[in-house]
Amino acid sequence: MQNAAKAYGTVARQIASPRELEADLLLKAASQLQAVHDSWGSDKAHLNKALRYNRKLWSIFITSVTDKENPLPAEIRQNVANLGIYVINRTMSMLTDPKRDELGSLININRELAAGLRSRA
Repeated sequence: MQNAAKAYGTVARQIASPRELEADLLLKAASQLQAVHDSWGSDKAHLNKALRYNRKLWSIFITSVTDKENPLPAEIRQNVANLGIYVINRTMSMLTDPKRDELGSLININRELAAGLRSRA
């Protein structure tokens, strides 16, 4: 059964639009952060893993939108880059000084951006 699920996931990623894939990745990051938020204090390893995943994801987004060949309008590229810098800074802050309440902003940003991507897909 797990092999079938993996095969489905592989095919789904191949046929999904880039926007859908980005939305799915943002929702995965939000889900990981939400799980940490909901079980705060039980396992710091899960916090670090979720924050690292979020940081890597946003690093990829920043790299993509700052590429001169990116077809998005300059204003949107700048807004995503600025948001990405905020997310990276907040994520790094959480790695050094974890605060449960501050996870909410990261979760909301990921969810809202995913919703926006899905509405345009």
